[in-house]
Amino acid sequence: MIRKLHFLVPGDIGTPTGGYGYDRKLADGLRDLGWTVEIVSLPGSYPDTDRETRRAADEVFAGLPDGALVMVDGLAFARLPHLAAKAAKRLRLAALVHHPLTDEGGLTVEKAARFAVDERQALCHAAAVICTSETTGHRLVEHFGVAASLMHVAPPGTNRKSLLTQKRNPTLLLCVASIVRRKGHDVLVDALAQVAALEWSARFVGPSRDNEWKARLDTRILERGLADRITFTGPLNELDAEYARAGIFVLATRHEGYGMAYAEALAAGLPVVGCAVGAVPEVVPADAGALVPADDPQAFADALRRLLTDRNAYDKAAEAARHAAERLPRWSDTAVIVAHALTEIGR
Repeated sequence: MIRKLHFLVPGDIGTPTGGYGYDRKLADGLRDLGWTVEIVSLPGSYPDTDRETRRAADEVFAGLPDGALVMVDGLAFARLPHLAAKAAKRLRLAALVHHPLTDEGGLTVEKAARFAVDERQALCHAAAVICTSETTGHRLVEHFGVAASLMHVAPPGTNRKSLLTQKRNPTLLLCVASIVRRKGHDVLVDALAQVAALEWSARFVGPSRDNEWKARLDTRILERGLADRITFTGPLNELDAEYARAGIFVLATRHEGYGMAYAEALAAGLPVVGCAVGAVPEVVPADAGALVPADDPQAFADALRRLLTDRNAYDKAAEAARHAAERLPRWSDTAVIVAHALTEIGR
């Protein structure tokens, strides 16, 4: 049985996003189980691959020994269908899919169609497909042709239960997300403008991966008179202090393959205002705050106003979040599921 894994990740696995965070925690969890995990960086640009990126990926795959057990992050795997077809003839391939690339949003119709075709073709060459939620798993089976027998759902773990007893500020709003269109910061800003008469301040934590989008958000915030109430922190390596002092977690995302930030908020005992999209309802129970439709600033503002003005509602949501935290998986659980999937194809 093979217990050495070559884990191929586009770019730097230290990149401060939820997907890369999952990859880091998973690698650590597998090592704790006795696996040897070699992180291999795939250089170049993903998901918008160019000729040089594909050439570099071909060299990386060619350097892997015959029969090696290889797991490839879906951000890269989905864009390398021809390489996956060739590699599957001599390697034991697993794909780790956070969510289909077309679900990222903001794509032209042509690009979305091309991404979907490539991902469908690539996945048909994987001996195992690992994803982060039941919702994503069903989507991959129903729309991307993945055999149910090859699908393994390994939800992200959480490790913030020590924060449940921390004293927090009920009017401090926390949003943890990369500054990209899919995360819905524009909707969140519009919702915050509708509750401007109430006491609150907000911290937006996460890397800016789209400079044009960030500039548009800055303009939006200025136009709505919220510049002195919203702070962009950029990426932070340590989030415990942010979760410990915040009062409400807010994220108006348009899609999530799981929603790690939502889970971490629950694990910290925070009431949540979010959107009922993708796998988020799998993670956030209805009584732990509110899940509203995506792209609906009014509904988001109404849910937030209730938590800011009704202390009884706030306390009940916080209590529900604490109960939900006890049901969340640990990273050790995630690693066990993935180890089982890899073992099946590594025999």
